[in-house]
Amino acid sequence: MPIQIYNTLTRKKEEFTPLEEGKIKMYVCGPTVYNYIHIGNARPPIVFDTVRRYFEFRGYDVQYISNFTDVDDKLIRVANELGEDVPSIAERFINAYFEDVSALGCKKADVHPRVTETMDIIIDFIAALIEKGYAYESGGDVYYRTRMFNGYGKLSHQSIDELRLGSRIEVGEKKQDALDFALWKAAKKGEISWESPWGSGRPGWHIECSAMARKYLGDTIDIHAGGQDLAFPHHENEIAQSEALTGKPFAKYWMHNGYINIDNEKMSKSLGNFVMVHDIIKNHDPQVLRFFMLSVHYRNPVNYSEELLSTTKAAFDRLKTSYHNLKHRLEASSGLTDNNQEWGKKITALHEQFIAAMDDDFNTANAISVLFDLSKLANLYLLEKNTAESVIKEFINEYEQLFSVLGLSLETETELLDEEIEALIAKRIQARKERNFQLADEIRDQLKEMNVILEDTPQGIRWKRG
Repeated sequence: MPIQIYNTLTRKKEEFTPLEEGKIKMYVCGPTVYNYIHIGNARPPIVFDTVRRYFEFRGYDVQYISNFTDVDDKLIRVANELGEDVPSIAERFINAYFEDVSALGCKKADVHPRVTETMDIIIDFIAALIEKGYAYESGGDVYYRTRMFNGYGKLSHQSIDELRLGSRIEVGEKKQDALDFALWKAAKKGEISWESPWGSGRPGWHIECSAMARKYLGDTIDIHAGGQDLAFPHHENEIAQSEALTGKPFAKYWMHNGYINIDNEKMSKSLGNFVMVHDIIKNHDPQVLRFFMLSVHYRNPVNYSEELLSTTKAAFDRLKTSYHNLKHRLEASSGLTDNNQEWGKKITALHEQFIAAMDDDFNTANAISVLFDLSKLANLYLLEKNTAESVIKEFINEYEQLFSVLGLSLETETELLDEEIEALIAKRIQARKERNFQLADEIRDQLKEMNVILEDTPQGIRWKRG
């Protein structure tokens, strides 16, 4: 079955056909780096990292670009508040971004272009739009003639007349039409700026991604992706700019992930309910947050709460426990092989179900359901009187392959036991050997007070942090 993608442009699922066989050009809008990323900012990197991983799993060569907006009004405001320069603020939060998304299991893009490093390309892009009549200079600013582009509104499915009703010219703007948007902004006194044919200034937000996508991926790309909030006006404006310049379709498929709600309320600055990833992963395993995000289809809203994250951790731990029980059994295996093909057939059937789920517009929620079915099957197999090394290895390989596709780690707690806890566990093991169960229980309780929980399993003693 071919991969199906819901295309925002056509508002339907479409069979994915790359522009070039076996290769995919993918651009994902990155953050404006003036603060740590909040949980809403984290969803696109997780979602589209998973999309990328799945394409690679299916044999595609993916060229993946994700930008940084490292100069804009927010960065200038924060720099002024802190008494620092814009590049210092940007560098700090770019580094913080990499730390956070790396902890969430996201691979780096092939290129992470920055606006400040692409300025010549952006200026040339704007100049070409002016030459073609799609843009005009006005008092040091440059604006895009929105009405001149016949396809405006095709991504957001709004007519130019509908858009006009909600538009207006703000104080200080020098545009000819309320629908026109800024490509270049004249510098205000004391602001960071670059020289251009229209005077000192900096780019508007929308032109940046058009220029960077074209520089690294060409005139037409396979997939352009980002959060649902970017569909209009950001992505709509990107289409207008890029297609006006090249006369070619900008992107074949447009993908947008849904919003994040916090305790059943939409996350917003006015409500003050922003939750920073930087803070979440101080108290929670970042892999649990990734698993939580992927437990919902990417186009649906996600409701975040501490309670839901705790429930997710318990579910995630059950999957990993099942995997590690297999690993322990393998260590104790006698090397038997199994000529019965039934277990292998069941594993293969689940593998195919996983692929079917991901082929259906990257339905990670259904794919994760398959992981739980795999866990149930593995647990059932471990109840067999005689287990074969070959079957256990097949289970283990399936776990590792499917978890890797979703960017999930099967590792358990990495924090080492200190000498005191190691000694207590050894003492408890000896007490059990000597059938001194009262002492063994006392040590278990003592360890529990130290936030160490022991589990007696058929594969031996397991432990975890409480």
